[in-house]
Amino acid sequence: MEWKKLFEKGIEIIKPIITPIMFIGACIGFYYIKSTLLGTLLLIIFIAFTISEYGNYEKEEDNIERVREIINKDIDDNILNLIFPVALIRESGEIIWNNKEFQKFTPDEDPLGLNVVSIARGLNLSRLLTCDRDLHQKIKILDSFYKVYASRIENSKLGENLYVVYFNDISNNKNMENTKESIMLIEVDNLSEVLETTMESDRPMLVAEVEKTINAYAQRLKAMITKYESNKYVLSVQDKYIDEEINNKFSILDEVSEIDRGNKFEVTLSIGVGRGGTCPLENSNFATTAKELALGRGGDQVAIKNNEKIKFFGGNTREIEKRTRVRARVISHALKELIYESSNVFIIGHKNPDMDCFGSSLGLSSIVRQLGKPCNIILGNETAAIDYFLEKLKKDSRYDNLFVSVEEAYDQINEKTLLIIVDVHNTGYILDKRIIEKAQRKIIIDHHRRSPDIVEGAILNYIEVYASSTSEMVTEVIQYMVQKPNLTKIEAEGLLAGIFMDTKGFSFKTGVRTFDAASFLRAIGADTIEVKKMFMDNLQDFLIIAETIKSAEVKNGLAIAIAPKGLKKSFMAARAADELLNISGINVCFVLIKIGDDVVISGRSIGDTNVQVILEELGGGGHMNMAGAQLKNTSINEAKEILKKSIEKQLKVGE
Repeated sequence: MEWKKLFEKGIEIIKPIITPIMFIGACIGFYYIKSTLLGTLLLIIFIAFTISEYGNYEKEEDNIERVREIINKDIDDNILNLIFPVALIRESGEIIWNNKEFQKFTPDEDPLGLNVVSIARGLNLSRLLTCDRDLHQKIKILDSFYKVYASRIENSKLGENLYVVYFNDISNNKNMENTKESIMLIEVDNLSEVLETTMESDRPMLVAEVEKTINAYAQRLKAMITKYESNKYVLSVQDKYIDEEINNKFSILDEVSEIDRGNKFEVTLSIGVGRGGTCPLENSNFATTAKELALGRGGDQVAIKNNEKIKFFGGNTREIEKRTRVRARVISHALKELIYESSNVFIIGHKNPDMDCFGSSLGLSSIVRQLGKPCNIILGNETAAIDYFLEKLKKDSRYDNLFVSVEEAYDQINEKTLLIIVDVHNTGYILDKRIIEKAQRKIIIDHHRRSPDIVEGAILNYIEVYASSTSEMVTEVIQYMVQKPNLTKIEAEGLLAGIFMDTKGFSFKTGVRTFDAASFLRAIGADTIEVKKMFMDNLQDFLIIAETIKSAEVKNGLAIAIAPKGLKKSFMAARAADELLNISGINVCFVLIKIGDDVVISGRSIGDTNVQVILEELGGGGHMNMAGAQLKNTSINEAKEILKKSIEKQLKVGE
């Protein structure tokens, strides 16, 4: 059998040359028998036959090439006109080709050269490049949902791998989104504090009422509910019910707060919702992150995380002071160990530092030096709000080398440098982003409600929204870091000034621990008269504040005022806002001031209106009663209109 196959293969190989050999053999035979005429005639026939065959071959090759071109053109046209979007990308995500449907994603610009992730936001590029269809991703672009997957093009001539990315529109799949499961985590965030204020005989009824309300809520949502701790629940909910709850502004918050079993404090919930993930595990991770954000912002609110988007609802209940010092003690020991392990320490705050930021920085720097580590405070050029105190420090030789510029600090940062971030945690408000990007070891100490724009990579986060100020937190921590804190009189006054400023003279957000901290500082020499001097206005500043108040538009207890043109001190907006609240009939106020091309807004409240939520819409933050924001490249009139829209939106939400 093998010999037969070899013979047939040999025949196939020599078959094309049999005819030429026969012609040439016949010609040689005729010449050999001296029949020259027949030999010449046969040679002419052979040449004519060869030319004819070559012409037919060329014609056939032309036809094949023409058919190939037609087929390639049809393929190109078909891909270009596919009913679903297709793009060709490099490994980096750069788009190097796309069809007409893909162009619709960016109608105002050419997608070539853009990164596919910038168009399909939330797309996991590394997972896409595995080219595993089982790992497809569901992404929302514009108003449609797409199943996204890729295939690899391997070509050694290209020198790199290219990937074809397919966007399969699945928006029309029946009930696709409605049947998706979201994860909801519910925590009764102040249960222990509420029970402490309730008579012992009423406590079981209070706990039962809370549990009954949450279980009834789960039944309304047709959700699976499991209680996994005394005050924590997990729910699996169809996504369509989450949409309904968004429209209802999560009425469960109000239902729980209305429970009255003799408790002096309202019961509040912190809820985290995870949705839009590719699997239940991803939604669970989203929900955990969302609940941490809700708790970090003071509780009594709902945070919804949908891939990269985060929304908040509620947050209108005043924070209840946490009386335990356990966390402060744990943080202080961890901070001390981190300082010992570091080569040097830098302390950085927010732009335009105030006395809370600067006082807490000064107090920490003193303790770091007492622990034997070199420490510097990073300062920028804008220090108007702390100039009075800063001038006093510069007259004292002990602080000659304490302050450094951003450039000096950047050059001195190494892999063992510890960066302590005080009175701020969102990247948009830190003095300089380059510093936090370069520093590998970071710690955050702050008292503002947690923002989604939090500095990433911190090895220790001490964000305590129940504290009156960062200075109060630092005053507590330093008492545990060293047995007898050796603070100078001026350092104690800096910390006390920070507490005084953020509590508006101990009238706002002041708890037992606030007075404990102030008492400690007073005991080690802080002079309240010197602290008062730091906040006294000169005649010129007082006239500016008066002119700002005069411009106020007041309606239904809400005032909006604009500072005079040409004023370059942004902290004057906060001073004017504080004074506005001293006027009878004004419960909420906002002061706008133009600084260069930007507009700075300060908000204050003594009622139930949450100014932090209002200004967070504008990229700002703060507390329920005190917040700020900065709008870049905006006129005063534009900023005023943006502010009014945010006020209107948030007041509707709170109704």
